[in-house]
Amino acid sequence: MTSAQIDEGKDDRPAARADSTGPVGEGYQRTLGARQIQMIAIGGAIGTGLFLGAGKAIAKAGPSLILAYAVAGLVIFLIMRALGELLMYRPVSGSFSEYAREFVGPFAGFATGWTYWLFWVVTGITEVTAAAQYMTFWFDIPPWTSALLFTVILYGVNLISVKLFGELEFWFSMVKVTAIVGMILICAGILTLGFSDAGETASVTHLWADGGFFPHGIKGTLMTLQIVMFAFLAVELVGVTAGESKDPRTVLPKAINTVPWRIAVFYVGALVMILSVVPWSVFRPEVSPFVAAFEEMGLGIGAGIVNFVVLTAALSSCNSGMYSTGRMLRDLSLNGQGPKLFTRLTRSGTPLVGTTFSAALMLVGVWINYQWPGDAFTYVVSFATISGMWAWIMILVCQIRYRRLADRGLLPRSDFRAPGAPFTSFCALAFIAVVVVMMGIDPSTRISLYCAPLWAALLGVSYLVLRARAPEGGAFAKARPGAGGAALAKDGKRKTPTGN
Repeated sequence: MTSAQIDEGKDDRPAARADSTGPVGEGYQRTLGARQIQMIAIGGAIGTGLFLGAGKAIAKAGPSLILAYAVAGLVIFLIMRALGELLMYRPVSGSFSEYAREFVGPFAGFATGWTYWLFWVVTGITEVTAAAQYMTFWFDIPPWTSALLFTVILYGVNLISVKLFGELEFWFSMVKVTAIVGMILICAGILTLGFSDAGETASVTHLWADGGFFPHGIKGTLMTLQIVMFAFLAVELVGVTAGESKDPRTVLPKAINTVPWRIAVFYVGALVMILSVVPWSVFRPEVSPFVAAFEEMGLGIGAGIVNFVVLTAALSSCNSGMYSTGRMLRDLSLNGQGPKLFTRLTRSGTPLVGTTFSAALMLVGVWINYQWPGDAFTYVVSFATISGMWAWIMILVCQIRYRRLADRGLLPRSDFRAPGAPFTSFCALAFIAVVVVMMGIDPSTRISLYCAPLWAALLGVSYLVLRARAPEGGAFAKARPGAGGAALAKDGKRKTPTGN
């Protein structure tokens, strides 16, 4: 049954879809408006992977990187539409683990929740560390002081209210969007008017004249897929906001449907313009393509502009990490798969203990990174990428199972059905499998595949221990699809269904 059925005492029909307010008594305040949700969705698709990581990808694939981003962007859209179908069936905070628990099983929910939490903790550590390093571009201050200051500020923002988090994320995203749009307009002006140092040589023929569109062959393009997919990590964050959106059934579909044009403009469009103005062979793996393009144009302020933008992108990612980790820990705790103290909320509806615990780990991680900046930390960071993709895999698997039950009339149909599903969902899973294979072939990313089994083993042992201590038929019992996970009482505890 859904939570609505439990509250109404009805058990003689297929589960009714939860209303736009989400589960009863979930405890969160729905204060995120359409403007903030839209920018969170946009910002989730734009990060340091584009501003910094694209340089390495260009060196590997040349102009064909444009095609890689276009194809990967289509797959991301399929993943987001699959998530959208699930969100319209039941919009809840902590959606990934909730759906995994309902449609796959209690261990899947347990593993997904803790893995997504770990992804954001590690990401937060790396991003706040990077932000501290970016500050040294302007100020001669110890990086640890900037890292501490940023962590404390973002922690405070996330505890005050979700509305303040959304407002800060709105402006972080605005900076990134403005930077990319500005770069596109400058490049368009150079191509049409011929100004700047690059004006005489700028031409769209650079896309195929300097060694061809595939200068390193198809293999070179395939080897960039993991870099490309990593750049899109966090686009699914909009799903975590479902429980705190003012009108999720209206806002979330609009945000998800903007994914194609966001990728077309901010990734494909930006790369087409940059690679038309500057030949791909000029770019170096260790240099941001945006910085390199500004240098070729003779615009000396480019380095400072890009440094400010990547600083914003890093802080945006850390801000999102603090937001999502607190929600994920609370969802696990409400389902008996985490410490009960993580269920506590502040008066403003933010998960106090979960956010504090995650922020503390981020500070410890920053300290470890400064003390021992060796291979061990690099291995942990590499694992963050594969753990982030696990959320995508579970979204697709849950959508496939949900669609099968909905088509049989056992569950209500979503108002926002993924086009071409389940065929398109299987295609997206196949694409992710190809990316994983490419990660195994590339020595620089292979280590993340070695870390995954270790994390899986730790999760497995933890799950068995917790299940052995749990009462029979409790949180670790297999959920019936359509049960909606169980309703929330006003005190934040889960109600247990009494009927079918």
